[in-house]
Amino acid sequence: MIHEIAATLVETIGGMGYWGIFLLMFLESTFFPFPSEIIMIPAGYLAYKGEMNVYLVVLIGILGSVGGALFNYYLAMHFGRRFLLKYGKYFFIKAETLDRLEAFFAKHGELSTFNGRLIPGIRQLISLPAGLARMNLIRFSLYSALGAGIWVVVLVALGYLLGSNEQLISEYLHTATLIALISVAFITLFYIVRHKRREEILDGD
Repeated sequence: MIHEIAATLVETIGGMGYWGIFLLMFLESTFFPFPSEIIMIPAGYLAYKGEMNVYLVVLIGILGSVGGALFNYYLAMHFGRRFLLKYGKYFFIKAETLDRLEAFFAKHGELSTFNGRLIPGIRQLISLPAGLARMNLIRFSLYSALGAGIWVVVLVALGYLLGSNEQLISEYLHTATLIALISVAFITLFYIVRHKRREEILDGD
């Protein structure tokens, strides 16, 4: 059963080409509840077979992900919290969900648009509090691209290196997710320490 599903996904993405990757990753970064794993891992496998260029697969995956993030950002910025609460329920966005997202954004600051992209359950929606807070667009796009880039590279690498072995992909996906989260923790810690040192220097002056 798993093999049939994987084969179908590979065939579908292969037929749609790079535009298919962009569209699916765009949708994945908005409100549609399906994981990026089912897009980028088969795309990585197609690159392994020589049917796609691995660098283009990664680039298009990142662009699609950032495009979807920008869609959410502008939606939140232009229509506001009330609109999200009114219509978000149709996309599994409840008031409690938005409250948690805003609390996460407030706690971690603008860096949350980077590390949030690597946390399951948050990556698709972290753009909403950024839009509500009217975060600087350039920094938002940069942090989103960096976070999405790490995750896309991990998924494409799994598909490229492990081929069509679904059991190995499933096994290593958990390890890759853990490594990504640990990386986020270290990068976040580095950012916080650097930011505090900069404040101390400014206060000393």
